[in-house]
Amino acid sequence: MTENKNNDRETGSTLNPKYDSNGLIAAVVTDDSSGDVLVIAFMNADALELTQKTGVVHFYSRSRQSLWKKGETSGNILNVSELRIDCDQDAIWVKAKPAGPTCHTGAKSCFYRKIENGMLEHVE
Repeated sequence: MTENKNNDRETGSTLNPKYDSNGLIAAVVTDDSSGDVLVIAFMNADALELTQKTGVVHFYSRSRQSLWKKGETSGNILNVSELRIDCDQDAIWVKAKPAGPTCHTGAKSCFYRKIENGMLEHVE
């Protein structure tokens, strides 16, 4: 089997995120204790770097076109337990310890509703 440069990204030990055409990568955040999905957002290179350096989750807001530290105004920050990247390095998985509700609505998770018969039902 011949090695190529793509295999290095997929099986090597070098962090080399594959950002999209807007310079973003999807980030899925789960609760380190329960495993629940808390939020899915986007990071750019600066957000990923700040997350690694500070141990607190940072994102890139597509609507505001700026960096934001999750919980900066509410105090409900997400403390990083572990950062993982998928096989082709185009998605980040953040295991975190939330300091409070994650969703801006006050819900524990942004995924507080399920789809049932074409309608939405609260699950918390």
